[in-house]
Amino acid sequence: MGWVRTATAVVHHGAFVSLYRDSVLRPDGRPGTYEHVTVNDGVRVVALDDNGRVVLVEDDFYLQRRRVLHLPGGGCGGQSPQEAALRELEEETGLVAGDVHQLGVIDPMPAVTSARTFLFLATDLRPGLRRRDATEIGMTQQWRQFQDAVEAVRNGEITEAGSVAALLLAQPARR
Repeated sequence: MGWVRTATAVVHHGAFVSLYRDSVLRPDGRPGTYEHVTVNDGVRVVALDDNGRVVLVEDDFYLQRRRVLHLPGGGCGGQSPQEAALRELEEETGLVAGDVHQLGVIDPMPAVTSARTFLFLATDLRPGLRRRDATEIGMTQQWRQFQDAVEAVRNGEITEAGSVAALLLAQPARR
């Protein structure tokens, strides 16, 4: 690893994100600064029913200034990734999974944060409780055939990084 941190300063510390400015020695030996954020690791869940359908949610995203279609998921918030995946699935869709396994993990923005997104496949779905928080009030839910969801990735309808990766990784897992 060619980077060396020589000092760090907290620029902002908030409830969900903190911004840091590090003094560094770059790989070429020259001094510099590097700004980065810390956020919780996250999860995305490909929840498949017995008919080969995947549940998707759509919500208003402030920074994108539009509604975004994506898989259920969110931050780990101190839980293990699998616990967070099960919690987020139930909170956002009202579904509980009898079987869940990890498809993979991605570094969605490695130049900005060390946060990772853990990707899961959930099956054996049954009704649970929906407990959306205040930021998810306008969230809607829809079911699509799995291949239609993959096509939505290919045509740019689904663009959220964790959802894109999870749907593509789930293709061979379904076979």
